[in-house]
Amino acid sequence: MEAKRRIVTVRSLVGKLSSVSEQARFDALCELRLLTKEDDESRLLIAEAGAIPYLAETLYASSHASQENAAATLLNLSISSKESLMSVRGVLDAISHLLSHHGSTSSAAAVQSSAATLHSLLVVDNYRPIIGSKRDIVYALVDIIKSHKSPPRSIKDALKALFGIALYPLNRSTMIHLGAVPPLFSLILKDGRLGIVEDATAVIAQIAGCEESEEAFWKVSGIGVLVDLLDLATGSSMRTKENAVSGLLNLVRCGRENVATDVRVRAIGSLDWVAVVAENGSSKGKSKAAELMKVLLDGGRSGNVSTDSRFDSL
Repeated sequence: MEAKRRIVTVRSLVGKLSSVSEQARFDALCELRLLTKEDDESRLLIAEAGAIPYLAETLYASSHASQENAAATLLNLSISSKESLMSVRGVLDAISHLLSHHGSTSSAAAVQSSAATLHSLLVVDNYRPIIGSKRDIVYALVDIIKSHKSPPRSIKDALKALFGIALYPLNRSTMIHLGAVPPLFSLILKDGRLGIVEDATAVIAQIAGCEESEEAFWKVSGIGVLVDLLDLATGSSMRTKENAVSGLLNLVRCGRENVATDVRVRAIGSLDWVAVVAENGSSKGKSKAAELMKVLLDGGRSGNVSTDSRFDSL
């Protein structure tokens, strides 16, 4: 009986999303948001009842309240109905539109929920090339972390989405071409907030794993910045240090011999700092630090591009 009542409730609410009454649509949105938050079992029912196209369309609305409710509901649905979201035409375009207007017509809360929805979807390996191929989405996320007006929460959610995109190796060159590297390093140098620095370096570590990273990192003195993060005097967290080690190692793996030489020249004096990670880091952090120490000591190189997803949980 409870299951039947739930189905009836869901169908009634989804039906109201197409009502000619703006108030009826808004009230339904509010109830669906609450239902997807509090009732896990309702999420699949809501997706199957056809709510997703209406929710996606609402992301184009001028009302911030409507945007926020629709974006939050999509985020809740993405927890257990990822395939349903990805199979509905226009969902990614709607998310892209909302993110692209983060500094003007889009609500900050809706931007955060939409970026978080992308991060949720990007947990699935097969969705990474699909989302990464949407250059307008990547550009919008980069623009969010670049903008001085972006709230910290928006920056963090955008970084998490960018990280998920960067886990697919072929997306990394796209991110570089769309200008991701300068704002990422700018966050490290100018922001200083622990969580944001950790998330920014996690993205940097992944982007370093492609050939195009060599020139992009050189333009922002990236190797020097990563080496400085290893310095105990900077007070950077162990997670940030592990990200820095991973970034330097990926640069060596994917760059030409002069990159390995540059890393050795700049980081050889930081051997003790790398050793701290090798002794106190996570299991994968220790392994990467040990390999980087080998590069610094004897010029050892690894010819394989890293696809490691050590930093999955941002």
